[in-house]
Amino acid sequence: MNFNQLEYLFLLFICILGTHILRNNTIQKILLLIASLYFYAWVDVRFLPLLLVYVFVTYGTMLALKSQHNSPNKLCKYLCYVAITLLLGILVLFKYTNFLLETISAIFGRRPTVVHMFLPLGISFITFQCISLIADVYKGKEIPCSLIDTALITCFFPKLVAGPIVRIREIHTQLIEEKKLQPKEIYYGLRQFTIGLFQKILIADHLSSFVNKVFENYAVFDYLTLWVAAFCYTIQIYCDFCGYSNMAIGSARMLGFHINENFDWPYLSQNITEFWRRWHISLSYWLRDYVYIPLGGNRKGKLRSYFNQLLTMVLGGLWHGANWTFIVWGIWHGLLLCSHKLWSQRRNTIHPTNTIIRSVCIILTLLCVMFGWIIFRANTCQQAYCIIKRMFLCQKGVFWCNPFHIGIILLVFIWHILKELRLDKFMELPYGSLFSYTILFTMIWLIILFHPVEFTPFVYGNF
Repeated sequence: MNFNQLEYLFLLFICILGTHILRNNTIQKILLLIASLYFYAWVDVRFLPLLLVYVFVTYGTMLALKSQHNSPNKLCKYLCYVAITLLLGILVLFKYTNFLLETISAIFGRRPTVVHMFLPLGISFITFQCISLIADVYKGKEIPCSLIDTALITCFFPKLVAGPIVRIREIHTQLIEEKKLQPKEIYYGLRQFTIGLFQKILIADHLSSFVNKVFENYAVFDYLTLWVAAFCYTIQIYCDFCGYSNMAIGSARMLGFHINENFDWPYLSQNITEFWRRWHISLSYWLRDYVYIPLGGNRKGKLRSYFNQLLTMVLGGLWHGANWTFIVWGIWHGLLLCSHKLWSQRRNTIHPTNTIIRSVCIILTLLCVMFGWIIFRANTCQQAYCIIKRMFLCQKGVFWCNPFHIGIILLVFIWHILKELRLDKFMELPYGSLFSYTILFTMIWLIILFHPVEFTPFVYGNF
């Protein structure tokens, strides 16, 4: 069930109406939990028991950690390791079995064995969500939640498929408060949902058809078309995932929950470190807190910190999918982060104040990210290499570009320029303004009028 389906809008409406009518906090949470389980079962009911396994393992572990928290032995530590190993084992089983078999077969020169299995919806995000709950309780940062609260944090349908990943401290107080929905909160949630829907349908889905055709037939097209396709995919994946996050956060807000923003204009970053603080914020901080820091962070010398940074990004790349392209993409970003850390240690300032230098830094960072997206999008490392090679060797071929796609690129470019110049105040769309209602109505009208022929699944829904 995608956010742009009528079935989802109907489910969301029922939940908003039910939350408004039911004034008991426990009953409100039960309603949302039932809706979340229905949302998950809609895709494939066979994986519903797997989701419940995640819930009960997480809750049981947190409960056991609470009872053993003051124990002098290492039972808490071992219990935490067992639970996390079990959750990661389930993830590896469903997501990486064929990748491991293919890799082993390639090493020994044998024909690969393919195991036919479906990838459960949102299993990567669910796994990371549960690990963060267990780890925070183990470290003593948070207290365990009740069973229903644990289930709702894990299964809450707006964020179930592709995050954002939430921490206990961010949502626990909201779970114990009775939801009293207000028109102003409904408006702000609906505003963010509409903006996300606009990003997904009118921008990402329209660019998707062009990008897919160019990447699948890259040898036919000339270098200019490949450059345009690379820029289009850079915009597509941003609008696709940022659009999803906006719809998820907007849906949650209409239900009375405030979830932290997941994107902060990442393509205006002046360096790659800043980019990862502004792109997929919940995942970036998850990797920092539960991978980079436990590996030693920067506490064990410079060389070790570079190694930890590189390994964290490789694991982050592998998390995105069972393909060598994701591993190479992780290596690329790991090397960029290490290079920037080495460079910034030799400079007095990280953020230049000169406008021209700032602009150059933003452009260079964007280009580095764009080449990473080419690797990310390609089916194989060989395909990514050939595309980048054709782009730089200016090889000839068919030039194909739709003016509509150029218009989208210019629109997004102007949109970011206004943000950088702080001229975007009119885009805030405050509550009660006729201008705000007019813009939102126009966006919905444009979505209906220029909807793509074929809707594409959310990119991060596959992870």
